[in-house]
Amino acid sequence: MSENKFIGAHVSVAGSVDRAVARAHDLKATAFALFTKNQRQWKAAALTTETIDNFRAACERYGYASRQILPHDSYLINLGHPTREGLEKSREAFIDEMQRCEHLGLSLLNFHPSSHLQQIAEDECLARIADSINLALEKTQGVTAVIENTAGQGSNLGFRFEQLAVIIDRVDDKNRVGVCIDTCHAFAAGYDLRTASACADTFKAFADIVGFHYLRGMHLNDAKTDCGSRVDRHHSLALGKIGKTTFAWIMADKRFDGIPMILETVKPDIWPQEIAWLKALAAGGNTAATPAES
Repeated sequence: MSENKFIGAHVSVAGSVDRAVARAHDLKATAFALFTKNQRQWKAAALTTETIDNFRAACERYGYASRQILPHDSYLINLGHPTREGLEKSREAFIDEMQRCEHLGLSLLNFHPSSHLQQIAEDECLARIADSINLALEKTQGVTAVIENTAGQGSNLGFRFEQLAVIIDRVDDKNRVGVCIDTCHAFAAGYDLRTASACADTFKAFADIVGFHYLRGMHLNDAKTDCGSRVDRHHSLALGKIGKTTFAWIMADKRFDGIPMILETVKPDIWPQEIAWLKALAAGGNTAATPAES
């Protein structure tokens, strides 16, 4: 049934973070993502008591529990940064992001793992990411650090399931670390998703290498680039190189129940249609008509 799938989009916080909740409701979303501060700035004013209260009240009013909300941290943060200054700055910012989630009553924080910038070895970078997560978990409570797989563009790590597994293995509190799988990123990294059998193979690999119990969220995006391109370019659902089969497959699989599944597709004006399409797929509906065709 569709109510077991939490489906939404990454909505704007323009005006105040509590306004994101109403925007998600307007999309008829059952999940949403947001930034809790400007994602392209290192620092932000502390959340006021009024802002926190308004956000929590809006979530209660519109029926969003913390497990349906997948906040994203700043794009500037690099938890495996090769320089001491860059690493300390990133760690400080990440802890602040975790604390903001804690204040807002949110239980997840999604982040891109790191880039070694061609300056340190992959293993050292992965170890720094895990150490950064450990430091953040020590200074916060109740918030899970959710590692997003990447497309492997440039020197970004986290594009192979094995890299995600190495990070998780080095995190002390396994109950507070998880993974968000972005379908566009996985495809660009070389994991085929174009057929049901390819989806089964890809997620069997994920289950074997990482483990489904670590899956805390999904980003549902089609891809403008080919499988294995290592280029991160999102597309609207069923209009890119992945096609519609994977989204129908995911919606039909109970292993993806109960986690926020977030659109980051390129046309926000058709998010309502994309959300409705995914809900129909989750309810066992016809897969013939795509959002762009409806």
